Amino acid sequence: MHDAPAADGAGWASAAAEQAVPAVSAAEHDPEAHGPNAVLAATPPAGSRAGRNLPAALAVGFGLGLSLIAILLFVPKVFIGVVGVAVGVATWEVAKRLREADVLVPRIPLIAGGQAVFWLGWPYGASGVAGAFAATALTCMVWRLFDHGLQTAPRNFLRDTAIAIFTLAWIPLLASFATLLLLEPDGNLRVLTFMILVVCSDVGGYVAGVLFGRHPMVPSISPKKSWEGFGGSLVFSVIGGLLTVTLLLDANSMIGVVLGVGLVLVATCGDLIESQIKRELGIKDMGTLLPGHGGIMDRLDSMLPSAFVSWLVLSTLL
Repeated sequence: MHDAPAADGAGWASAAAEQAVPAVSAAEHDPEAHGPNAVLAATPPAGSRAGRNLPAALAVGFGLGLSLIAILLFVPKVFIGVVGVAVGVATWEVAKRLREADVLVPRIPLIAGGQAVFWLGWPYGASGVAGAFAATALTCMVWRLFDHGLQTAPRNFLRDTAIAIFTLAWIPLLASFATLLLLEPDGNLRVLTFMILVVCSDVGGYVAGVLFGRHPMVPSISPKKSWEGFGGSLVFSVIGGLLTVTLLLDANSMIGVVLGVGLVLVATCGDLIESQIKRELGIKDMGTLLPGHGGIMDRLDSMLPSAFVSWLVLSTLL
């Protein structure tokens, strides 16, 4: 019951490292295998593995991470195209999984309209994003209302349209803030800062969770996350924020503290949101396009809300 696609920005290198962590127990199924907070330290049964192809995960993660950094430094506008493709595939991926669970979200307007939401941020800024979002939401409602013809009333109309609009907000709308951030003065450095902080959060959570993780954070949603890992994410992300905001953006270091704390909070929530969705759908990954990683949405879950918070903090305080 697995299918496709691949990813965005910052979590690549750190996510690859996380694939090395074994499951807490063979009986515990956690649909996520990555995230900004590391897994609980535990001794796995003999012979158990992370369930990932670690060499492939490392190769894909570091390769894509370095490629995105190079794009941001030398041809930053190309980054918009890369993220746009990722958004399109991630939206298709989630819609496919939902339809497998008999949630009939309207795929064509959702994917096409999602691209409009994302791309219209380039020429028209926030007003273009808002207008495209409203138009796409309305189109999804009408499409689902009549997708079985004029003689047949739709089944589960309210549920399906609500989930379609949720998906539209979850992926294209949040991703559009990466474009808005890039278009700001020194936007490529702002995006690079946000990517580095997400990596810091991932790595800090991984290290602290493996070394000290004992207390489950939200075991009913993600049994592998620990409060110790969350603390590690905070420490690494705040240090990363202090350094990147000071050295890359030449701004007040306290902005880095605010950004670091904010990104850890929303990245953790984003990771848990996707984990709960996959738990309800009964799947481990949204897709299989990236060896050792899963699908695009499995790499974007913490990045998407982090893009919004980065835009909000840096646009307000810089």
